Amino acid sequence: MINDDFLTLTIGKQKNIALIAHDSKKAELIDWCKANKETLAKHFLCGTGTTARMVTEATDLPVKGYNSGPLGGDQQIGAKIVEGRIDLVIFFSDPLTAQPHDPDVKALLRIAQVYDIPIANNRASADFILTSKYMNEEYEHTVINYTKSIQKRAKDLKA
Repeated sequence: MINDDFLTLTIGKQKNIALIAHDSKKAELIDWCKANKETLAKHFLCGTGTTARMVTEATDLPVKGYNSGPLGGDQQIGAKIVEGRIDLVIFFSDPLTAQPHDPDVKALLRIAQVYDIPIANNRASADFILTSKYMNEEYEHTVINYTKSIQKRAKDLKA
């Protein structure tokens, strides 16, 4: 039986960074990746399909590509967060354009919040995160022990 209400998770020195951008923001993300290529090269990069391919072509950085966002890529990234395989999300989103896969985007952002994953949704927040002292060292953070929470809910439902 698990007794702790919270768990301490560690983000390693080498980060697993997801790169995502809506179509109208892809060029801006690519420019940001070019400007930060030296730092990004020290980490493992992944991203949704088109974004990953475009960043790799423009920067020569290796970026593992998942499906395009509208074809499930956002959900694949979310699943990697749940598995503990993504530490940071850089998502240049377009707040002024409707997206056909908006529910997937919201699910990705929600799961990143659940697992206390840093999210940058524009260049300024990405700059702040990338220049943080935590980019070069391990970082411990505390999250709710959802296993215990689920066990308690199941027990309460039986009562």
